[in-house]
Amino acid sequence: MTSTETSAAVQGDRRRWFALAIVMTAAFMDLVDVTIVNIAIPSIQEEAGATFSQIQWITAGYALAFAAGLITGGRLGDIHGRKRLFLVGIGGFTLASALCGFAANPEMLVAARILQGAMAAMMVPQVLSIVHATFPAHERGKVFGLFGAIVGLGAVSGPLLGALLTEWDLFGLGWRPIFLINLPVGIAGLILGSRFITESKAPRALKLDLVGVALVTLGLLMLLYPLTRGRELGWPLWGYASMAGALVVFGALVGYERRKGARDGSPLVELSLFRVKSFAAGIAVQTVFGVALGVFFLVWTLYMQVGLGWSPLRAGLTGVPFSIAVSTAAGLSVQKLVPRFGRGVLQAGALIMAAGVLLYIWEAHRYGLSIASWQMALPLVVMGVGMGLIVAPLTDAVLSEVPREHSGSASGLINTVQQMGNALGLGLVSVVFFGEIGDRLTAEQVGPAFVHAFQHALVWVAALMAGIFLLMFALPRRPAQHVEGAEVPAAEAKEPELVP
Repeated sequence: MTSTETSAAVQGDRRRWFALAIVMTAAFMDLVDVTIVNIAIPSIQEEAGATFSQIQWITAGYALAFAAGLITGGRLGDIHGRKRLFLVGIGGFTLASALCGFAANPEMLVAARILQGAMAAMMVPQVLSIVHATFPAHERGKVFGLFGAIVGLGAVSGPLLGALLTEWDLFGLGWRPIFLINLPVGIAGLILGSRFITESKAPRALKLDLVGVALVTLGLLMLLYPLTRGRELGWPLWGYASMAGALVVFGALVGYERRKGARDGSPLVELSLFRVKSFAAGIAVQTVFGVALGVFFLVWTLYMQVGLGWSPLRAGLTGVPFSIAVSTAAGLSVQKLVPRFGRGVLQAGALIMAAGVLLYIWEAHRYGLSIASWQMALPLVVMGVGMGLIVAPLTDAVLSEVPREHSGSASGLINTVQQMGNALGLGLVSVVFFGEIGDRLTAEQVGPAFVHAFQHALVWVAALMAGIFLLMFALPRRPAQHVEGAEVPAAEAKEPELVP
């Protein structure tokens, strides 16, 4: 090799590692943005005057837009170039973050969060596809190891960073820096990404299915909007009609997807996958798991900060044992336990998480308003271990019996339904949590009412985890190992999320 060739190789090597750092930073920004908002929700409610339904939509709107656009964002990257869509996504995400940070009222904040979720759906699916296009197969193990570390760091640092930024009240901006912190990161990613990321496209990209996206979005809106507003409006008749109409829309979606699959082979949802029993059960598991997490994380934040009157920093620090337990158990689950014990590890995780939830209910009842952070550590660690045993190996278990040629569509669908379940769980908070709280509470009544509502919501979470345990019997006992090195459609390329 000549000196010129050596210099070019070193420069190319340096460029791809710069590209890796850029896309990982974007993935980290997305992960942190989800968890950072949860801890600031009570401050947003107090300072912006947001209603209970609006604070649900600040989180659920992001999840809904992310879910609805995830597969389409991946396909756009396959068709028009992953680098181009990544830059569009990170630029739009940065702009939406600025709109969130400077929102003049709760309505503007909700709209900006929906835009932020839509832009994340353009940005995030490109991340692992860019990695696959940039690194040879023998280096990807090291890269994905780094990726796992980033996921764990995002899970731990998001709540703490949100708590610190809210507590510090930088420049008198209150909660707004949790969004504005994305601006310098996003601008740097946009500039450096345009320079160092190499463009790539899929050799055989699927076509877009915008009608399918529209039907999914419409059906979810018809279901979620009455759930979030129904309690405040006295559960009007139109709300029930809308939720019933959502079933009709989903039925129309199935019919349309069947016809589109027969016509051009590029439906949003590959319906033939549901003939694989383990996949159908896995989709149900992912959806219910998303619902459980959507319920838990919002009510947990409100319980600590509104019910118990804790500061954002104290609430953020209280959650650290949970995040560490999730990350640790996830690593052990994939590397040591699942290869040896198979499906039983995931089922044990569901039961352990349910046990942690029940322990939390007992402690919340026993200690009431005088409960301390250290007393919460045990149930949170138990819950974290249970969650960690599930989240990391679940996707492989669901995909293990799916034909290789459909793995991209299947993975995209798994990621989508997890986000949809999360949005549905956030919508159900109106029923399982706010439904237990009176409309006009005195200052003395707020604490006990929130403690009671928290326990009631956790009963639902424990029941959902029991349901997940039963659904997991349809998963294969021993997930098969997939062949590495194949082209991965961007629709499937999404980093695992440990904490929504």
